Amino acid sequence: MVLFNKQASQRFLTNYKNMLAVLLLSSALFSCSSTDEEEDTSDLVAELSEINQQFEPNILWEESVGDGSEDFFSRLKPVVAYNTVYSASRAGDVFAFDVKTGKELWNVDLSDVDNDRSFWDSRLSAMLSGGPIAGLNKIFIGSEKGKFYALDAQSGELVWQADIKGEIISAPAVDSGVVVVNTASGIMKAFNADNGEELWKIEQDVPALTLRGISQPVIASGGVIVGTGKGGVNVYLLNKGQQGWSTEIGEPAGSTELERVIDVDSSPVVFGDKVYAISSRGNLAAIELKSGRVLWKRQYSSYRQISIYRNTIFLTNLRGHVYAIDRVNGIERWSNLVLTNRGVTGPAVIDNYVVVGDFEGYLHWLDQESGEIVARHEVDSSGIHSTPTVVDNILYSQSRDGDLQAIETPEIVVTEK
Repeated sequence: MVLFNKQASQRFLTNYKNMLAVLLLSSALFSCSSTDEEEDTSDLVAELSEINQQFEPNILWEESVGDGSEDFFSRLKPVVAYNTVYSASRAGDVFAFDVKTGKELWNVDLSDVDNDRSFWDSRLSAMLSGGPIAGLNKIFIGSEKGKFYALDAQSGELVWQADIKGEIISAPAVDSGVVVVNTASGIMKAFNADNGEELWKIEQDVPALTLRGISQPVIASGGVIVGTGKGGVNVYLLNKGQQGWSTEIGEPAGSTELERVIDVDSSPVVFGDKVYAISSRGNLAAIELKSGRVLWKRQYSSYRQISIYRNTIFLTNLRGHVYAIDRVNGIERWSNLVLTNRGVTGPAVIDNYVVVGDFEGYLHWLDQESGEIVARHEVDSSGIHSTPTVVDNILYSQSRDGDLQAIETPEIVVTEK
């Protein structure tokens, strides 16, 4: 046995502490030097930097849409039709506002559509999530409870309702007297838009693991075009639901199930004789509408809605980066990376700009030609969750707390020097 005296013990502890400090410092330095260029910053949220504010957006009017969507997943957004702006809250309030003044025309409560709730009963949320959309003088909206409602556009009166097995978390599509509803369970139904008669139903395969979201169907050229949870784009005949072509654009990659999720959650966009669609992990693709043949595809991933103006596709990817892509050949024109991880919405096109919202409630105007942010406006600090709506050069944006604004983009007059 070796015995240490008090002095030796103190010397030993001092040397030990010094050696440990050196080892920790060396480890830290090694760690910093070896990972400097590989440090994972993928989760860092970009702070807003100062911009050259070229104009101030003009607020035409502002109204409240109940409690909005709060902190829940939602694709509720305003829709404009019949000189009216329609919107809804998750709890079940549906509102109609005059498009010019914002004056409330009517509101209904779909959480008690049958008037069964007594004075003593607590209000149960209707869990509205899909819509609203307008067509045939009606407003259509669905819920996470599988309820689908058709309201009279002038009065808000319930015209008909239907039950569907599955959550309705994206807007339906209406055309040619038919309204089509897609659900998270894979069931898609078509109804007579006038009376709610079921016309056909199909059941699509849904993977065990998918993103929280489904594709809104699009009706064009007698077909219903919809993205799938398996990374494809399918077309069905509008009159009877028979499937036509099916095209895959998602490309699973990675070792985990989460990394292999390839949903096409955003609504395909039909432009002329082509369909443009994007996968949450995979590709942006141009598809021939008639045959389903892929004309080109590029590696971009998103679950947000894409927008097309003339020969340019605008999109935001999973990181919140905004891109402008040539519609004809898929070549990138510009990218803006300054809004990384800010929960950026899909882009909306207005005048010479592209507008996106973010999780802190800011709207950002990007120049279409350069991608530079030229204006910024805060709607509500609760955040903006859905792509703004643009009609007749007026932008309508709704915050998570239900703050709805109608915003005009002023014209910039360029004077010669």
